[in-house]
Amino acid sequence: MERFFYEAADESQTSQLGAALARVIPDGTVVSLCGTLGAGKTRLVQAIAEADGVDRHEVVSPTFVLLHEYAGKRPIYHFDAYRLRDEDEFQELGPEEYFESGGVSLVEWAERVVGCLPRERIDVRIEVVGETSRRFEIEARGARYEEPIRRLKQILAD
Repeated sequence: MERFFYEAADESQTSQLGAALARVIPDGTVVSLCGTLGAGKTRLVQAIAEADGVDRHEVVSPTFVLLHEYAGKRPIYHFDAYRLRDEDEFQELGPEEYFESGGVSLVEWAERVVGCLPRERIDVRIEVVGETSRRFEIEARGARYEEPIRRLKQILAD
């Protein structure tokens, strides 16, 4: 299982991580995003979407609507499970249709709906370590994502 840790001192480094992730993840990827309130989940989604050609200011947390779709180089599906009561409520959104499409699915508060996520995915855990600094743990769940995570490490090391 390929795992990578990234320390971001500020939002610009979070943006670098998001841009690098957008470069390496294949179409059809599901990315689970876990972290406390204010950890930077939506900021990372903005950076990924921006790297795929979406205006960053269009990307907002879908907490109240549960799902936003963005049209970039490929479709981006931005889920937020924060307000869901249970996994059944998430299933009502029909996530498998999005997960099986050629787009990228980004799921905030994924720990609340982990049973609904595909076995093969990329997990991103975000920890607040300072006022502007964050620690990201990025893990490949499944062989399909091992190489993209290795490439991510290389890009961010350069």
